[in-house]
Amino acid sequence: MQEVDVAIAGAGPAGLCLARSLARSGLSVALIEPQLRQALAEAAFDGREIALTHASRQILESLGIWQRIPPGEISPMRSARVMNGTSSFALNFTSSRAAGQDLGWLVPNHLIRRAAWEVVQGQAGLEVFDGRSVTHIGTGAERNVLTLKCGQQVSARLVAAADSRFSATRRMMGIGAQTRDFGKSMLVCRMRHEIPHGHAAWEWFGHGRTLALLPLHDNCASAVITLPPQPVQALMAMDEARFGQEVTTLFEGRLGAMEPVASRHVYPLVAVYAHAFVGHRYALVGDAAVGMHPVTAHGFNFGLQSQQRLAGIVCKAAAAGRDIGAAPLLAGYQRRHRLATRPLYEATNAIAGLYNDSRLPARLLRDAALRVASGVGPFRRLITGHLTQRRALAR
Repeated sequence: MQEVDVAIAGAGPAGLCLARSLARSGLSVALIEPQLRQALAEAAFDGREIALTHASRQILESLGIWQRIPPGEISPMRSARVMNGTSSFALNFTSSRAAGQDLGWLVPNHLIRRAAWEVVQGQAGLEVFDGRSVTHIGTGAERNVLTLKCGQQVSARLVAAADSRFSATRRMMGIGAQTRDFGKSMLVCRMRHEIPHGHAAWEWFGHGRTLALLPLHDNCASAVITLPPQPVQALMAMDEARFGQEVTTLFEGRLGAMEPVASRHVYPLVAVYAHAFVGHRYALVGDAAVGMHPVTAHGFNFGLQSQQRLAGIVCKAAAAGRDIGAAPLLAGYQRRHRLATRPLYEATNAIAGLYNDSRLPARLLRDAALRVASGVGPFRRLITGHLTQRRALAR
């Protein structure tokens, strides 16, 4: 049986970042992942562009990950625009260009994954168990024992779950989750368009559909189209020319003719919030703890913050010679991460519910809400601060 201090289930960005955050703690770490090393090292393009806040950029820089992302693949987001149906009115958020600041940055998900994998190579005290998944977790007074599909066992003083919003280890530990299936599918595809986007992100709530535009370089953008599954399947079946025409129509020609420049990808729209973030010598990070609706683009950012919070608590305990899996210590992590995530999780679901309701009262209410919000300067500045998460840098 392999004995380590910390076992991390899942080598996605949250799991890899947690492993890196523990690099100088003196703790031994096992990283367990069903995918093989080659797939982790050469993470495939998946269509997703991640909107990173100032706080997330700082985290990635501190871990040495940001520096490994090609600068030409990092796109600044300088403003955001929220639109409602056919209304000509929009709620706008802008960055402080006088101070040389952007609202945030857009980075391809697969490049973050590759950079995170690169940075842990050769890390002292880290062992990667690739091509293996956890099938059982046995709890003990001082250690938990993870049984892998191959029959191998790993014993750890603390188990961290970073195995997606559909976490298998969360279920093994008897932790439920509040799950909201919106019954929609999200299609993402990079598009080239005629009219410059000015590095402005769009969130456009139409009747029966939600559209988002994430600005990239060279008159390109990531189009995010949220529809019921059947229309999404129809879009996926179209040839390149027809698909470009359909997306141009969906965006009402606001950026001129649009054409795809990359493969299309579809994801189910499901939000998840775990009933508990911790168990016996066990903690959830990333989407395993909080899987956000993408409308506020904070899911990945919350994932980075969760691993930072947990690593900070664990490293401090290890330095003081205390038990890194003690219940009071993990309770502190849960309390801090709940306070940071629960309000926005609930607000996001409320916004998604209101702006996907095509009934007339809802359409009138959301248009009125945008107009009121636009007229209140302090409110816009508060939202802008939350979008950038500049305040989170100090926490």
